[in-house]
Amino acid sequence: MKEFIISEAKVETAVLVGLITQTQDERKTNEYLDELAFLAETAGAEVVKRFTQKLPTANSVTYVGKGKLEEIRQYIRTEEEEEREVGMVIFDDELSAKQIRNIEAELKVKILDRTSLILDIFAMRAQTANAKTQVELAQYKYMLPRLQRLWTHLERQGGGSGSGSGKGGSVGLRGPGETQLEMDRRIILNRMSLLKERLAEIDKQKATQRKNRGRMIRVALVGYTNVGKSTIMNLLSKSEVFAENKLFATLDTTVRKVIIDNLPFLLSDTVGFIRKLPTDLVDSFKSTLDEVREADLLLHVVDISHPGFEEQIEVVNRTLADIGGGKPMILIFNKIDAYTYVEKAPDDLTPRTKENLTLEELMKTWMAKMEDNCLFISARERINIDELKDVVYQRVKELHVQKYPYNDFLYQTYEEEE
Repeated sequence: MKEFIISEAKVETAVLVGLITQTQDERKTNEYLDELAFLAETAGAEVVKRFTQKLPTANSVTYVGKGKLEEIRQYIRTEEEEEREVGMVIFDDELSAKQIRNIEAELKVKILDRTSLILDIFAMRAQTANAKTQVELAQYKYMLPRLQRLWTHLERQGGGSGSGSGKGGSVGLRGPGETQLEMDRRIILNRMSLLKERLAEIDKQKATQRKNRGRMIRVALVGYTNVGKSTIMNLLSKSEVFAENKLFATLDTTVRKVIIDNLPFLLSDTVGFIRKLPTDLVDSFKSTLDEVREADLLLHVVDISHPGFEEQIEVVNRTLADIGGGKPMILIFNKIDAYTYVEKAPDDLTPRTKENLTLEELMKTWMAKMEDNCLFISARERINIDELKDVVYQRVKELHVQKYPYNDFLYQTYEEEE
């Protein structure tokens, strides 16, 4: 009998490319590339090399300069000679159709940009019909202006006789490339119309569900991706919402009824935000983000152990402003157990930076800045969770009294079992 040899699926390898520009210094570029590497890992790729280049702005033809592109090509060729094939090159910004076409022609490997990588992860993570529809619409929006590069092997025919004047590129003699391109564009536009209709139906259903949730305050967990929102959701609601140390573990909004002391309220866990989040995704995930729009209170979760947490706060605040923020908010600094700092030597007379601040100093700084609107916890180690529950209870109670003054609390006070 013939034996079957089971071999492990080969992990695709990836090379990352980023730019150091006038608006993005080397430290920030390396931070972005760290995040891009995490995105690639989440998508199932292994990063083997990074390339950066200093340019005033991205090259409109090849993103990086010719010399840097040649350097990347030489690296890919050397790896192939050593039988270590490079599967893809991922760029840290969104590329135009022209840039992708030119880079592919030079490097002759799969080219992805930050947007297409995020879309790929969203497609992988989508579980429900709602999420799948939203992701598919975003993918088509991304694909539509880039269709032409898929048909470069079928060039437009020119010359010859027929309905034209006999000169090159005569009218009526369009080649198969353009015909196929128009056909694909029409198919995609029709499909997008259908998906928009489906999402409109989903929006109606979601709106009806939200109306039927009774006279309860709505609280939404928001924040950057991978900051621990789902872990906090599990702690507060005593339910098992999927939580994983990967980007975009949560795509579908999960809503749970939570009871703290004698007060019931609704808590929703929403999709995480990220730097350079594609606009098409924000548009497509309208029904998911409606949970944020209609919430009475936002719990903004922040990973305090991340070196760029302040910029992540700004990204989330900007996105919230774009979708209609202005809600009461509590800032929850999570992962205090993972916080580290660099202690300065006694003879080091250089000014202290935020990397030199102890956790206590950082807490005092933010508490002075935010007054009573910030908390410091560790969801994983269950540090200060009781304080979190007390603060959330007080805020929800205040909102409940304002919004439903004639509605008594529905539950008697009870001792919570450990």
